[in-house]
Amino acid sequence: QVQLVESGGGLVQPGGSLRLSCAASGFTFSSYGMSWYRQAPGKERELVAAITKTSAVINYADSVKGRFTISRDNSKNTAWLQMNSLKPEDTAVYYCNAHRVFLGNEYDYWGQGTQVSVSS
Repeated sequence: QVQLVESGGGLVQPGGSLRLSCAASGFTFSSYGMSWYRQAPGKERELVAAITKTSAVINYADSVKGRFTISRDNSKNTAWLQMNSLKPEDTAVYYCNAHRVFLGNEYDYWGQGTQVSVSS
């Protein structure tokens, strides 16, 4: 069965760092693009960072460029989001997403989310 399990969230002071992990199982991880989304209270879910299946293309939301780094290791079926210089506005539930379009079919998997809180 497909699973995406996020970990690494928590409470951190402004300027601090966290590293989120997304452990995948139940599907061919190396065939999927991976993304991190976040959703703050009262706001819509937004794309934070995305990485293609071979890591050839990486994109970031303007709000996190230069502070966050997305990466993956296909041999470990894991993706990460390194978050540095955290700001209070980064507070949200962070979700891992796996996405693939194959033969006209779209495959989209989500993790359960991990809370990131940035506060002094």
